[in-house]
Amino acid sequence: VQLQASGGGLVQAGGSLRLSCAASGPAVGARGIGWFRQAPGKEREFVATITWNSDSTDYADSVKGRFTISRDNAKKLTYLQMNTLKPEDTAVYYCAAEKTRFSRRIFTTADEYDYWGQGTQVTVSS
Repeated sequence: VQLQASGGGLVQAGGSLRLSCAASGPAVGARGIGWFRQAPGKEREFVATITWNSDSTDYADSVKGRFTISRDNAKKLTYLQMNTLKPEDTAVYYCAAEKTRFSRRIFTTADEYDYWGQGTQVTVSS
């Protein structure tokens, strides 16, 4: 399984960005996808996740109401729509695929994800 995140960039506070995660490989459509981020000097943190069939989603409290995760299995793409961006959202954003296929559970910890993309930089200026 290979993942590639894209769509990052520089945006002013209050602006929007949409990140994309392109997946390839066996059974990618059967795996939940998560977004994580890591700011300089900080640990990687969970942002959002979506189950393989889009039945369930979950978000970190810090992004609830501002970010929306979605996926298109036919295109093997997962999106993270980020609105009302804040300077504290500045980080490298990574998408990841779960180790478990066809799971209905929501996973918010990095150790439940086996496959990781290379990351895309998001910078929000004040």
